[in-house]
Amino acid sequence: MIRKTLSASLLAALFLATPALAEEATIGRPIQGGSLHQGHLDMVAYYVPDGDLLEVTATFAPKTGGDPLRVVMGLANSDSVAFSIPGYPGSLYAFSRSGKEVTVSTDTSLRADATMP
Repeated sequence: MIRKTLSASLLAALFLATPALAEEATIGRPIQGGSLHQGHLDMVAYYVPDGDLLEVTATFAPKTGGDPLRVVMGLANSDSVAFSIPGYPGSLYAFSRSGKEVTVSTDTSLRADATMP
């Protein structure tokens, strides 16, 4: 059991060390954490059930120091939302729910203030 956990941790560390323009984490059960570390912010998220909603809490911390920002949102099944953090417009964060899974992603190649067709 410990060997499998260590192997999985090593594989995850190697995967996270690979540079990419987009990063994604899927949270599959309550209180399970997911994190993203791309760009100028580190982000950690988890959810707890709240009736038919999943209450998602995401905390964003600047890598250069400073006060963290916490966002709490309720997602119904099939909901999705995307936004940028004030002061960090180069990254777009997206949260989507499918059943009991919440997927969180960021894409530093997108601009949140871009005009939609």
